[in-house]
Amino acid sequence: MSKLKGNKGMDDLFEVFRAAADPEKAVSMSAYMRNRFPFLGIQKPGRVKLYRGYFKSMDQTAVNWHFVCKCWRQPEREFQYLAVDYLGRLKGLLTAGDIPKLRELAVKKSWWDTVDGIDVLIGDIALRFPRVKEIMLKWSSDGNVWLRRIAINHQLMYKEQTDEALLERIIINNLGSREFFINKAIGWSLRQYSKTDPAWVRSFIERHRGEMAALSIREAGKYL
Repeated sequence: MSKLKGNKGMDDLFEVFRAAADPEKAVSMSAYMRNRFPFLGIQKPGRVKLYRGYFKSMDQTAVNWHFVCKCWRQPEREFQYLAVDYLGRLKGLLTAGDIPKLRELAVKKSWWDTVDGIDVLIGDIALRFPRVKEIMLKWSSDGNVWLRRIAINHQLMYKEQTDEALLERIIINNLGSREFFINKAIGWSLRQYSKTDPAWVRSFIERHRGEMAALSIREAGKYL
């Protein structure tokens, strides 16, 4: 397990975050997330300033999963954001072998804010390790809505590298859903890909219009 270098320890960073708490902002930030989680009240620019020096002092050759898991155990939401930002900085070190760990994060304290950050990490892994495609196809039919959302959106930034056949199979596995976050994800993934291949997206909508939620169609067609 990698450790923090120098005198800046992991526990110090947690203390720095808590010392910077803004109770007034915490109320509004929690309300924005439907009061699902307590917040310290530190918005992203402030968080970056607080952790920048600590991240630079951390081992850049291995992912410190102990640090990530400890962040996830903290009650305040900013610590889960801290973990996702940390993993984002070291995403090049993540491999297909890390997918089970990322899955655990996705299904714990789940909401769109952390899930969509994990989505980006898994998408980067899948691009480098093609065998992850089969995992995404499996997740697309999982009973957990957040794993299905990740499967739908993991190719969001792929552009010309999008696997259209995989995208279609994953979306078809989720047509007919009444879940907002699934139908929104379907529309989001198609809208994003329409910037690269509008004809393919237009064809998909026409072929599956009868099965698609109005939200998905509306989102998918924004750039068409």
